[in-house]
Amino acid sequence: MSLPESIHAVVGTTFADELRARSDAELVRLFELRPDLITPIPADITSLATRATSAPSLIRAIESLNRWQLNLLEACAIFENTFTPNEVIELTHAAAKGALEDLWLLGLLYRDGKKYRTQRAVKDILGANIAGLGPSVAKAIDFKSLRMAPAGAFELLEKLTWGPPKGQVEDIHKKGTPIEWLLKNYFLIPVDSQTVLLPREVALHLREGKLFKSLSPDEPKVIGKKRSSSEIDRAAVAAITSLLRLISELLNYWAEETPIAIQSGGIGIRDLKKAAEHLGVSEDETAFLAELAYQIAILTIEPDGRILPNANFDVFLTKSYEAQWREIVETWRDISRVAGLIGRTDSRNIAALGIELDRPNAPKIRRHILEILESHQNIAPELAELISTVAWRYPHRKTLNIKEFTGWTVREAEWLGVTGAGALSSFAKKLINDEKRIGLDSALPEPVDHILIQGDNTAIAPGPLTVEVARHLSTFADIESRGSATVYRFSESSIRRGLDHGHTGEEIRNFLKESSKTPIPQPLDYLITDVSRKHGRLRVGYANCYIRCDDESVIAAILKDKKLEHLRLRQIAPYVLIGDAESGDMMEELRDSGYFPSGENGQGAVIQLPVSLRAKSRPKPPRLIGDFQTPSKEIMGMALKALRTGERSGAKGSSGEIPRNSASQTLEILNEYRGKGVALQIGYADTNGAVSIRTIDPISISLGTLVARDHMTNGVTPFKIARITGVTVS
Repeated sequence: MSLPESIHAVVGTTFADELRARSDAELVRLFELRPDLITPIPADITSLATRATSAPSLIRAIESLNRWQLNLLEACAIFENTFTPNEVIELTHAAAKGALEDLWLLGLLYRDGKKYRTQRAVKDILGANIAGLGPSVAKAIDFKSLRMAPAGAFELLEKLTWGPPKGQVEDIHKKGTPIEWLLKNYFLIPVDSQTVLLPREVALHLREGKLFKSLSPDEPKVIGKKRSSSEIDRAAVAAITSLLRLISELLNYWAEETPIAIQSGGIGIRDLKKAAEHLGVSEDETAFLAELAYQIAILTIEPDGRILPNANFDVFLTKSYEAQWREIVETWRDISRVAGLIGRTDSRNIAALGIELDRPNAPKIRRHILEILESHQNIAPELAELISTVAWRYPHRKTLNIKEFTGWTVREAEWLGVTGAGALSSFAKKLINDEKRIGLDSALPEPVDHILIQGDNTAIAPGPLTVEVARHLSTFADIESRGSATVYRFSESSIRRGLDHGHTGEEIRNFLKESSKTPIPQPLDYLITDVSRKHGRLRVGYANCYIRCDDESVIAAILKDKKLEHLRLRQIAPYVLIGDAESGDMMEELRDSGYFPSGENGQGAVIQLPVSLRAKSRPKPPRLIGDFQTPSKEIMGMALKALRTGERSGAKGSSGEIPRNSASQTLEILNEYRGKGVALQIGYADTNGAVSIRTIDPISISLGTLVARDHMTNGVTPFKIARITGVTVS
C-alpha cells in the first residue's frame, strides 16, 4: 500500500490539525479502514480526532494489524517524541517504510512536519513493556565495563534480553553475587528485594540494535496435501447432505423428546448425550448442530425452559437445500459464539445454547481462516502450518486460544461442507465471493420417499429422505449407520418411543407398508405387535409417585429387581407401588430396566405425549458481536461532506459571524433558494436561547416551519422559522 501523492509539506503538531490537512481521498481511506469512526458521523474533525484516539476505537484498529505491522507499531511506540522512517528501519527491517504508511493511513501514527509521532493512547494500550523492553534508567551506563563482569552476570542478562524484562532473584542485598554487581553498575534496576528489571538501554545494547529477535514482513507459507476439485466437492456434498439431515433429525427429536434448559441456561449434559446417541454422532457435533439451529432462529428456549423448534423450522424445511446451507454458513461465519468451548471444564462446564459462548474476536479469526483456505485452492493445509499463519495474521491475545480455535474452526468447516477432504469447496468459495448461485441444488442427491425394509429388523434409506418420511421414521427407528445410504434399526425401545408419542401399533405398521418397497418381515411384525400389547400395562402417575399394574407378577418383579433398589419402592396394595422419585425419572428408570410404562393422569387415563411440539414464544437468536461493516461509498461521501461542513461552520461560529436578518429578509431569502439545492448558513436558537450556525438546503416552508436537509446530520430536519436569527448563502 503506497502513500497517496497528496502529502502535505507542513502539518500541525496535533492529530486533529493533521487530520484537517489530509486530502479527501486520505480521509475516505481512513473511513474504510476504521468504519467505527463514522458510526455515527461526527460533527467535525475535532470530534473525529477525539473518537479516533479513544481506547475502544484504537483497540479495534490495533487488532486489524498482522504480526509484522504490530511489531512495527511497537517499534514506533518506543520513541518518546518524533521519529523518522530511517530510525525505525534501523531497529526493524528495510520494508518498514511502506508499513509505516499503512499505520499512518490507519491513524495510529500522524505526521509532524516530515517526521512521525505515535498516538499517546496507542502507547498506553500496548502496555508498559513494549517489545519486551523495560523502563529507561536515568544514569549513564558504561557498557565497556561488561567485559569485567563477574562470572554468571552476562548469563543473567541474556535471560532478560528479549523480554519480559522482569526477573526474580533470591535476594538483591546478598553480597558478592553477580546481581550485586549488575545493580551497582545500573545494568539492572531493583523493584523489591526479590525482583529486578532490565533497563531499556541495556536490552537494546544486548540486542545489538535490533528490536526483535525474529522479524519478517512476509506471511508464513502454508503447505498441505493437494486435492482434486472433484474429490473436494464430493466430500463436501456428503458433509452438506449429512448436515441438513442431522439438523432436521435433531429438531424433530427435540419436538418429541423435549429437553429442559438447565438453571444456568443451555442444554444439560444428559439431554445432549441422549440426542447424540439418537443421531449417532459425537456430543461435540450434536452441540454444534444445536448451536447452528439456535443461531438461525429455528430453535427456541421457551420461558418455561423447554427447548423446542419453532415455526421458523417448518419454513426452513420448505427452502431449497442451497438456501438452507447458505443461511447456515453465512450465520456461522459471522456469529461471535464459539461452539468449541462447549463442555470445557477448566472452571465449570459450558453448556450448548448457554450465555458463556460469546467471543467478540471469533468472526475476525474465522474470516482469516477462510481467506487463507481460499488463497490456497485445492490444498488441504497441515493444521500446524495453518495455525502458524493465522497467528501471524492475528497476533493479538484476547479471550481465545488461536491454536484451539483454529482446530475447532477446521473441524466445523468439515462438518458444514465448507471444506471437503480438508480443502475449500467450490460451493464455499462462491458463497464467500457473494455469488447468487453456488450450484448446490444440482450437486446434492434428490430426496427419496421410500425405504427398503430388511429381514434383520433394519431399513435402508437409499438416499436423503423427504421431510415427512424422515420425521416419522426417526420417531420409531434408530439410525445405525450413515453414508450414501442410511441404515435404520427397529428395536423394542424405538417402537416403544413411537407408541409413547401417540402412534398406535397399527399406525406404525401402515406407515411401513406405505413407505417401504419391500414387505414387512415377520419378525418386525411380531415385534410391533408384542411391544404394542405390553405398552401401557404398567402406568406411572403423580403421587410423587406411584406405579400401578393389573399384573401382580410385574409388580413382584419390580420389587425384586436389584437394578431398581435405589428407588426405594414400597407396595401399598396388591397392584400399587409408591416411591419418592419424580414420575418422569421413574419412567426413565423403568424403561432402562426393560419395562414398558406409560404415563397416567389424575383420572387414570393413559397420557400420550404429543407427536411434535413447536415453541410458542418468539425466537431470540443470539446477537452478533462483531466488527463494524465497511461503509458504502455513499455513506463515506456523506461523512466527508458533513465533516468539511462542520469545519466551516465551526470556523464561522468561532469568529462570531452568526447571520442576522430581519424576519422578512429571512423569509425572502429562504423562499428564493427553496428547493434549489443551494447550501445556506442559518443562525438557529435552541430552547435555551443559545444560537448555533447550521448549514442547510431548504426544501419547503409550511405553517411557520422550514423543512431542510441539515448538512451536519445529513437528514431532513424541521426548523422553527421564529428561531432563525438570520440567513446567508454558504
